[in-house]
Amino acid sequence: MSGFNTKTPRRILVTGAAGFLGSHLCDRLLASDPDVEIVAVDSLFSGSRSNIEHLRSHPRFEFLRHDVTVPLFCEIDEIYNLACPASPVHYQFDPIHTVKTSVNGALNMLGLAKRTRAKILQTSTSEVYGDPTISPQHEGYLGNVNTMGPRACYDEGKRVAETLFYCYRNLHGVDARVVRIFNTYGPRMLPEDGRVVSNFIMQALTGQPITVYGDGSHTRSFCYVDDLLEAMTRVMDAPESDGSAVNIGNPQEITINQLASLVIELTGSRSSIVHKPLPQDDPMQRRPDISKAQALLDWKPAVDLRDGLMKTIEHFEGILMRSAQRRVAAE
Repeated sequence: MSGFNTKTPRRILVTGAAGFLGSHLCDRLLASDPDVEIVAVDSLFSGSRSNIEHLRSHPRFEFLRHDVTVPLFCEIDEIYNLACPASPVHYQFDPIHTVKTSVNGALNMLGLAKRTRAKILQTSTSEVYGDPTISPQHEGYLGNVNTMGPRACYDEGKRVAETLFYCYRNLHGVDARVVRIFNTYGPRMLPEDGRVVSNFIMQALTGQPITVYGDGSHTRSFCYVDDLLEAMTRVMDAPESDGSAVNIGNPQEITINQLASLVIELTGSRSSIVHKPLPQDDPMQRRPDISKAQALLDWKPAVDLRDGLMKTIEHFEGILMRSAQRRVAAE
């Protein structure tokens, strides 16, 4: 049998696989282990086929167009549950379906993990902390949340999903793990997704005024996608886990005004900055306490914000260039 690989492939299910994070995760998992097979699932509500087009012919990649609110039956060893629109533009479009995606999707994936005895990781969010009264936010902070605001469909859906992971672990012994993701950015973000990094870059590149909601003194902490995935896979690969949530993000805090100025500088734009009213329940501070991730995973972000923004700007420049080429070809 010399020369033959007799190792059983490790089948990994990635939900939300055609999204910004999901597609990068598929790339990373396939590159990290020649014995990994990916079953990629996405409803394509907010995900894009273009994000995974380069993988469609890969021998260890399989794509299923499927909505996680409907049960899925397959043989699997690990599950990364990323399925849920993450930008306000998308999750507020159909708030009821957003809740169903988080809650029913978690139930269906946990049921699959229970049946197949698979490890499962839930991508939760810093939004579970609401508009925090402490900074930085640590995992033990219970949050300051509004259950009936325009962001509640996303925030509360993710909070319930965390509860379900806790229950399945305690009642059924499912190896369930949870990460709370703080603002992440990088290539493959959608130009129209309504998130601050993509908004600012697209406005700067097209010479439009940069829209800052509120006075711009509120803060965010931005984590580059490669750093996020490194931590996420370390959580999944850890030999043991107590199932409690782990913050993943970059503790480098920056005001929205500072971010706008930095994007203008890096793009060489002449865009001005305009201010509009702050949306309801928009948090004033976002900064993760990552001491738990540092202790458990020996992890901290490595990509500087300027470097990460330049890579993201190049991505959006490519989108605009291809769009211009299509317009010329059509004339």
